[in-house]
Amino acid sequence: MFERRSLKFPITLGVVLIVLIVVLIVGWVVITAFGASGSNPVLFGTLLAVGTSLLVIVLVGVTMYLTLSIKAINLSQRQSNFIDAVTHELKSPIASLKLYLQTLSRQDVSSTERVTFHNMMLDDVERLDQLINHLLDAARLDRQSPSVPPEEVDVDELLREIAYDVADRYRQPRDRVRLELEPCVVEARREDLTIVFRNLIDNAIKYAGDPPSVRVSLAVGDDRAPSIQIEDNGRGIPAGLRRRIFGRFVRLGRELERDRPGTGLGLYLARSLVQRLKASIRIRDPVSGQGTVFEVRLPAASLRGGSHRKAKPVAAPDGPS
Repeated sequence: MFERRSLKFPITLGVVLIVLIVVLIVGWVVITAFGASGSNPVLFGTLLAVGTSLLVIVLVGVTMYLTLSIKAINLSQRQSNFIDAVTHELKSPIASLKLYLQTLSRQDVSSTERVTFHNMMLDDVERLDQLINHLLDAARLDRQSPSVPPEEVDVDELLREIAYDVADRYRQPRDRVRLELEPCVVEARREDLTIVFRNLIDNAIKYAGDPPSVRVSLAVGDDRAPSIQIEDNGRGIPAGLRRRIFGRFVRLGRELERDRPGTGLGLYLARSLVQRLKASIRIRDPVSGQGTVFEVRLPAASLRGGSHRKAKPVAAPDGPS
């Protein structure tokens, strides 16, 4: 999860820069002496050219070192934000669970209140479970062998299952998520696809407007490449942040002003797994002008029934409302 980078290159670069600076100082003294004597103008010109070249190399090295330092500072800040996020995500549900358990053990509560407390405690446990899953997914990402064989995955069925599961977890009516799915089967690792779409749909519901409205569509083009779009009616993502938002530990806003749960790993996991699937992911503006559309294009698929059927909105089965 925390990428371990070798210190060999920055240390070597620093040593080389120090040596070059010492050589430049000595060379400058020699050039000054030759220039003052005027005894050997050819050697003077040669030393001046060499000194100028070394100075350019030092300037390039300093620029590279500064760039590496800025990247290291940014990574350190993102890791600090991540630790703050994980700490908050762990402490909040644990404190809530402790309070509910103390209340249930010390006071007489009605059966209605007891059911309410149990539901709230279940929400806290599910929040902890989601956090642990995120951390495990991130830890497994670099270690998982790419040689794990793919399998046939019904993408439409997978999207329907994930969408209703996420809606239930946020206690939203299932009809808040509109499904427009064509039948589609791809050769892929089911676990990878599950992580990608779970994170994208989770983000869509979490950052949607009030009331939330999410659209999940799956269409297969003439090239048999499935295109999955996940659209919400939230505030949207500024164009200047759309590339950075897929980075590790990146979250919009400040950690001290947290109005949404999360660790900043969801979109990083989604992008990394999409790349491993040899697919693509991008952010688009919705036609309505409000919200965000995440579009994932998978490699060519096979279709059930061998025909392209027009996508129709799918009625949501009964679920929590």
